[in-house]
Amino acid sequence: MAFLEHFVILFPIVFCFLILISYIHKRHNSIIPTNWPVLGTIPAILVNAHRLIEWATDLLAFTGGTILLKGPSFANMDMLCTSSPADIHYILSKNFPNYPKGDKFRKIFDILGDGVFNADGEIWEFHHRTLKPLLNHPTFNSLLKKNIWNKVEKGLLPLLDKNFRQGVEMDLQDIFQRFAFDIICESVLGYDPESMSLDFPYIPCEKALSHAEEAILVRHIMPARLWKWQRLLGMESEKKLSDACKIVDQFVYKHIAEKQNDSSNMNYEPLDEKFDFFTALTREVKDQSVTSSDPNKFLRDILLSLIVAGRSTTSSSLSWFFYHLAQNPIAVDKIREEIESQLDKETGEKFNDMQELDLSKLVYLHGGLCEALRLTPPVPFQHKSPVQPDMLPSGHQVDGNTSIILCFYTMGRMESIWGKDCLEFKPERWFATGGGIEHQPSYKFPAFNAGPRSCLGKQMSFTQMKIVAAAIIYHYDVELVEGHPVLPSDSVILEMKNGLIVRLSKRTGV
Repeated sequence: MAFLEHFVILFPIVFCFLILISYIHKRHNSIIPTNWPVLGTIPAILVNAHRLIEWATDLLAFTGGTILLKGPSFANMDMLCTSSPADIHYILSKNFPNYPKGDKFRKIFDILGDGVFNADGEIWEFHHRTLKPLLNHPTFNSLLKKNIWNKVEKGLLPLLDKNFRQGVEMDLQDIFQRFAFDIICESVLGYDPESMSLDFPYIPCEKALSHAEEAILVRHIMPARLWKWQRLLGMESEKKLSDACKIVDQFVYKHIAEKQNDSSNMNYEPLDEKFDFFTALTREVKDQSVTSSDPNKFLRDILLSLIVAGRSTTSSSLSWFFYHLAQNPIAVDKIREEIESQLDKETGEKFNDMQELDLSKLVYLHGGLCEALRLTPPVPFQHKSPVQPDMLPSGHQVDGNTSIILCFYTMGRMESIWGKDCLEFKPERWFATGGGIEHQPSYKFPAFNAGPRSCLGKQMSFTQMKIVAAAIIYHYDVELVEGHPVLPSDSVILEMKNGLIVRLSKRTGV
C-alpha cells in the first residue's frame, strides 16, 4: 500500500514536469527532437502523440529514412524508426532469426496470447504449417467467396439502398467493419453475428476490438512501468484494454463451446467436401505439443488473431480505398469500365450477374487497392527488437534494449522509394509492361508484411476487397461529406478517427 500511496503523490508531479518540458519543446522550430537529459525525446513524442505516424513520416523524410529517438535513461526505451527498404529487408528476411517477436512485443500485445502474431519458435512454426493449408484449402476459399457475395447481396446492398432512399449520410468505415467482422466470424467460427442487419445492432465484441487497438498504441509510447502501474490501478487506457479483453473472451469462448457441443461438426474430415475450418483447426490444436496452454485457450488465441486480422485490416483497407477513390473520379470510371466489360449488356443490371465476375481480370481495381495499401497501409508500423546486438544496413547499431519501429506508412510516402509522385494516387503505377499487375518486392511494399511472416490471408483479403468494392462502385457514386475531417486514428490499426462519412447516389440504369 505504501508503494501505491507514493505513486499517487508523485505521479501528478512527474506528469506536470513532462507537460512543462513538452511545452518548451513545442516552442522549438527544429523538426529534429531535442534529446533532453534523463527524459530523452519523450517530450517530443508527447507533443506529437495525436499525430504520431505523420510526425514519424516528417522526421524520416527529413533524415533520409532512419532516426534514433532516445528514451528516458531509466526506462530502456530507445526507439529506432526506419523506413529504409534495406533495413526492413534485412530485419524481416535476411536476418529473420535475430528479430523474433520477443517478450517485449508479447507483453504489449498480451491480449493475443499465443496467436500467430505473437508467436516465435515452435509455436510460430505450428501456426505456419497449420493455418497456411487451411486458409488456402480450395473448399474454404470457395465457401469464403460464396459467403462474401451472399453478405453483399443480403446485407451490404440493402443497407446502402435504405440509406440512399432516406437521403441520410452514412459512415462507410463502420459499415466495412461490420461487414468484415461478419465474414471472418462466419469463416472461422461458422457463426454470423449479423452486425450488418438493417437495424445496425450493437455488437460488443466488434467495437471492443477497436478499443483494444487504441489502448495498445499507448503501450508503444509509454514506459512499460507506467502502463503496468495503470493496469494494476485500473486506470486510463489499461482499463479500456482490460474491459475489451473481457468482452472479446466472452464472445470467443462462447462460440468455441457452442461449436464443440455440436457433435455433428466432429464428423467432418479436413479434406471432405463439407470441410469446416473450426473443426479442422480444433483437431490440429488437440494433437499439437508445442504449447502447454489449455487447448481451449490456445484455440481462443488463434481464432482471436484471425478475427482481428480479418475484421480490422480489411475494413481499414476498404475505408481508405474509398477515401482515395472519392478524390479520383477518373479511377472510378476506369474500374466501372472493367466491370461492365465482363457483364452481359442485356442482363448486366441484374446483381446476380456480378457473381460471375472474374476478379483476376479487374486489373485497374487491383492497382487501385494496391495504391491505397501503399499510401495508407492498415498496419502502419511494426515493432521489433534484436536478440543479439546488430548493425543494420543503414549503419545504425541496435541491441536488445532498442525498439525498432518499421514505419510502413512512411515508406509509401518516400520519394526515394516511389518517386516524386509518391503522394499521388495512381493505380497505373502497378501495371506491368506486358499487361497484368507489376510485382513489387515486399520490403518495398510491406502492406502484407515481408519474409517468412508474410500475411497468410493475403488472397482472402484481396478477394473480399474486390467483391465489396466492385459491388459498390457498380451500383453507386460515393461522395465525401464536405467539411468532415478524415484523419488517422490513434491506434495500431490505421482506422479513421472520425469515420468515413459519405453520401450515396444511385447510378442511372443500375
